Amino acid sequence: MKIGFAQINTTVGDLSGNCDLILRAYERLAAAGAELVLTPELAITGYPPQDLVFKSRFVPENLAILEKLHSRVGKAALLVGFVDRNEGRGKPFRNAAALLEQGKRIRKTYKSLLPTYDVFDEDRYFEPASRVEPFEVHGKKIGVTICEDIWTEHYLPRPLYDCEPVRGLVEEGAEIIVNLSSSPFSLHKPAIRYEMVAGLARAHQLPICYCNLVGGNDQLVFDGNSIAVSAAGNLIAQLAAFREEKKVVDTDSAEVIEFHEGKTPEELFAALSLGVRDYFRKCNFHSAVVGLSGGVDSAVTAVIAVDALGTENVIGVSMPSPYSSRGSVDDARMLARNLGIKLLEIPITDAFRDFKSQFKEIFKGLPENETEENMQPRLRAMTLMALSNKFGHLVLSTGNKSELAVGYCTIYGDMAGGLAVISDVPKTMVYELARWINSDYTARKAIEVNRHNSSADRGRGGSPEPPRGGIIPKSTIEKAPSAELKPNQKDQDTLPPYEILDEILHLYVEENLSARDIIARGFDEKMVRWVQRRIDLNEYKREQSPPGLKVTSRAFGLGRRMPIAQKYVD
Repeated sequence: MKIGFAQINTTVGDLSGNCDLILRAYERLAAAGAELVLTPELAITGYPPQDLVFKSRFVPENLAILEKLHSRVGKAALLVGFVDRNEGRGKPFRNAAALLEQGKRIRKTYKSLLPTYDVFDEDRYFEPASRVEPFEVHGKKIGVTICEDIWTEHYLPRPLYDCEPVRGLVEEGAEIIVNLSSSPFSLHKPAIRYEMVAGLARAHQLPICYCNLVGGNDQLVFDGNSIAVSAAGNLIAQLAAFREEKKVVDTDSAEVIEFHEGKTPEELFAALSLGVRDYFRKCNFHSAVVGLSGGVDSAVTAVIAVDALGTENVIGVSMPSPYSSRGSVDDARMLARNLGIKLLEIPITDAFRDFKSQFKEIFKGLPENETEENMQPRLRAMTLMALSNKFGHLVLSTGNKSELAVGYCTIYGDMAGGLAVISDVPKTMVYELARWINSDYTARKAIEVNRHNSSADRGRGGSPEPPRGGIIPKSTIEKAPSAELKPNQKDQDTLPPYEILDEILHLYVEENLSARDIIARGFDEKMVRWVQRRIDLNEYKREQSPPGLKVTSRAFGLGRRMPIAQKYVD
């Protein structure tokens, strides 16, 4: 059967815009010979709609869009995700898929397995399906599943469900399994999805077509990577990662291809760039402002912003204090020059002196400490917010996951911003990203520039080629990390080595291991207890931080809900 994949980038709540996306994709795929076109999960509403479903007109309007799509369907059938009402007992709505065929009534099916863990909260809104049965389409029995329905027990956090929708559909005679999905990205997840779908296809000896959402919606990034797998479990099609694509796949194809997944930093960079681009586009922001300290975090954030938004839409700001090194200021200038972005230099030395002077009598006799240190990032935050208010830029905060975890950041200071780009990226991975940017990414940009310049008209000039040594200054990557808020300050004066800190963070935050379990793995008890205490104490800071893009298996914020006032110590 020829199945069209509409791997599209929907926007939550943009019902008419999503309708147009679906129609354009449908028409293109139908013209290419598709007999059945698949959309992602909840394509009409966008995913996840969250409490929008409770607004009085939201679900009725999404149902009106469904009728509109039905009226536009031609020879090819369309399987589209939407929110339906639940007319019976239980939760008020259904996570649904509708089969739209010309001249036939709308047929509906509902999601059976409702994830309520990590970033998912579907049991808050939806009632699960009570039974499943295939649809007959062009003479074939199609078993329709929605996202979680296809996830088998081995790939879930723990045994969660008492039914297996795919098995039920197979027992009802399904010949092809299709899945409408909105599966968020995290590192290494695309390969896990492929392994799971291929195993399921082999187990049931049926082809499976898996159509995933692509794009960013708030903190979640969806990577696409839709796949089609033969009855033997062989990959016969893989759609693009991190961009829209429409493709017709013949489920009877004998072609076998290799699953492609990029290097870890490449996938990470692509996810973050897409997350930034869509956050700006879908929230109607057009330009970003980012503080450039000369350090690796702000450098990586700036490169991601330029990749996502373009050089003309990113403003860098250098805000040296009395403790900023000459090298850091020079590195910020070099980075801005390498990126081709405008750099504003607004020293905070005078403002810092004047602000401190207000407390001269109040603080008399007391030594300077973190109070004075934190004045500096807060003055920088005021500077960035002033530029944001005056020119409409969105402030990008530059803190990494390691710093946010242990509170090595200033609330209302460097934590201030509209989007925390690398807040789910541990420091060691930030360095890995920086090295990848200076090798593979810089080489790729050089090829793009050369191609552009060779095709440009003579006399019009071309774009400057990235420096051979890399976009990020070498000294930014090689120097010891420092907040530079007091003389001779280094991160490791306060923190454990990042290599060890990030391992402990992974075990404590992402794996949910207790401190005792981590210590039993050979880590120093004093260090583990310090990290544990700092993570728990700084929950209040993270509650007040901007939304951050989720790229690991467990991020602070949406997928990790911890009380602030609590005294449990494990």
